[in-house]
Amino acid sequence: MPLQPYSTFEVPVAGGPLFVGRWGDGDRVVVAAHGITGNHRSWQAIARALEPGVSLIAPDLRGRGRSTTLPGPFGMRSHADDLVAILDHLDLDRAVLAGHSMGAYVATTAATTDPKRWSSVVLVDGGVALPLPDGVDPDDMLAGVLGPALARLEMTFRDRATYHDYWRAHPALVEPGAWNVDTEAWLDHDLCGEEPSLRSSAALEAVRFDGRELLMDRGVRQACFDLQQHTVLLRAERGLLNQVPPLLPDELIDPLRARWPIRLEMLVGDTNHYSIVLAPRGARIVAAHLSAATLRRAR
Repeated sequence: MPLQPYSTFEVPVAGGPLFVGRWGDGDRVVVAAHGITGNHRSWQAIARALEPGVSLIAPDLRGRGRSTTLPGPFGMRSHADDLVAILDHLDLDRAVLAGHSMGAYVATTAATTDPKRWSSVVLVDGGVALPLPDGVDPDDMLAGVLGPALARLEMTFRDRATYHDYWRAHPALVEPGAWNVDTEAWLDHDLCGEEPSLRSSAALEAVRFDGRELLMDRGVRQACFDLQQHTVLLRAERGLLNQVPPLLPDELIDPLRARWPIRLEMLVGDTNHYSIVLAPRGARIVAAHLSAATLRRAR
């Protein structure tokens, strides 16, 4: 499917400029937040699958991508404030809000702190409080969950091909369809520096701060229960390393259904935590829900 017109711009936020990408120029707008070590290009496959007339706007969250030099404070509230700054910059009263992985916790925080600015919410494999076993250090749990995605933040790569090779071996990206031009665009955007010492643009300080907060902060963990908007939760069938159980297994979700206001929750088969946004099957399903949410806004 052809990619919608793509452009970038900067938004003044606390500490400097926030780098933002936009696909499409329609007036049905989605603002989307990426994962903990990602960047805005992780939404490109989804942007490709959106209905005509839908625009997807996604920032590099502070401490990542071309926003890597933005200083702290980090945390879900800071990221949420940056998303509202995008709306203000574009003179938008409201938009649909989406988030993948950590971005889903940014979304629940934004939707509950500024509920009038967000008409609907789509959470993709995140946004629900993860259990933290007694006695487990949050940094250790974060490293265990993220695996090679976190390890790469302290590595250097001699060129882009070497970086691609590193990711080609990732268990989640060996799934059919998960490696494509949109995946490569996401990876290329992540790199900064010069050959032969390229490195990930994701700041380890930001990743660790945000990771600890979403595991431990009571307000962040509670936010999904306080949502007022029409909310959809899309869960991947497998986890970050293409494993079973997934990040959000039935055992976690089943007891929560009676307590939360989420209108629709579904397991997206044949996807893992990465392929649900990067591979065509997952991207089409996420895009369909985003497109539907923008129509709900228009009514």
